[in-house]
Amino acid sequence: MGKSLTEIAQQLKDSVHKTKAVAEKTLDVKVQIIYAFNGTGKTQLSREFKELVSPKIRDEGDVQESELENKKILYYSAFTEDLFYWDNDLEGDVAPKLKIQPNAFTKWVFEEQGQDRNVTAIFQHYTNEKLTPNFNEDFSEVRFSFERGNNPQEPNIKISKGEESNFIWSVFYSLLEQVIEVLNVADPDERETDKFNQLEYVFIDDPVSSLDENHLIELAVDLTQLIKSSESEIKFIITTHNPLFYNVLHNEFKKNTFKKYLLKRHDDGEYELVNQSNDSPFSYHLHLKAEIEKAIETGDLHKYHYNFIRNILEKTSTFLGYEQWGDILPKTNNGKTNPYEARIVNISSHSKHASEEVTQLKDDDKRVLMRLVKHIDKLYKPDLTDLLRN
Repeated sequence: MGKSLTEIAQQLKDSVHKTKAVAEKTLDVKVQIIYAFNGTGKTQLSREFKELVSPKIRDEGDVQESELENKKILYYSAFTEDLFYWDNDLEGDVAPKLKIQPNAFTKWVFEEQGQDRNVTAIFQHYTNEKLTPNFNEDFSEVRFSFERGNNPQEPNIKISKGEESNFIWSVFYSLLEQVIEVLNVADPDERETDKFNQLEYVFIDDPVSSLDENHLIELAVDLTQLIKSSESEIKFIITTHNPLFYNVLHNEFKKNTFKKYLLKRHDDGEYELVNQSNDSPFSYHLHLKAEIEKAIETGDLHKYHYNFIRNILEKTSTFLGYEQWGDILPKTNNGKTNPYEARIVNISSHSKHASEEVTQLKDDDKRVLMRLVKHIDKLYKPDLTDLLRN
């Protein structure tokens, strides 16, 4: 039976309890990680969970604008990114700058803790050491410059959407480091601040999905190490649509102190939180294939299904020893890969924004996708199930 997102949020809240471990000892369930496809409702779930833990009081502003003292939850999501916006001023021809709306957590990071250098170091670590944020005096805006070798510095550039997400994550990560350090002091009277004494949860929704694989793995490892360093009672919930990020988290956390789930949205609009109780990482390729086949049956094919087919093609080609995933695509009469099908997989499996991924496919694109699925099944079906489970 399906549930509403509010009920799913309650399920997550109720799941934080003692669980049996080795030798009948009990350990806190410190972390819950959730895999879900883009457009499933991860960001809305983060908001529902926040409302459940700390209901918004009317006329007191948004959660990020209220003071830190009484916060029971910190969360990173698309709503966090809304606190940052570009002022391009095209009419006045003024250099673009990223504006920061007044809010409690950036005030703490920049003004009270002076963490601008730490934020810069984190940002450059995951992007480019020559890309530098330059803050104004009151930290209400930031401009970016780029060093180009022996050439003069290029000031006041507008960074990409991915780099912007990296910057915002760097601010949040710096805050999280401070929070964990403060709360690791067991005696509240000995802490440098009492601002975080009421904090119970940290909800992280899809942190920086625009990174390349190496940096994404590094970010996942860094985040798990930071969480594992927490000695307080804070509980963490992490959602992601990135299977690599999900599996790294799975491998890094101790299996007796975390739970992992798959969030599914049913055709009737209700949700299901499926407990992934096996000891191995989520076999996401099998699920991708099942999702594509289900979408073909219903005719409800979207652009993100090309992401699924590309994932399957990449793993299948690696397993079979091909240099490129395009080598296992259908061939033309001259024995070469069909360039149209290779191109449409390439184009359709790369989207800059989640909203693009949920776009309905044109009829021609649907036919190509269905043909690719049939082609894979026909040629590689004997090995496919075992392959995708590994």
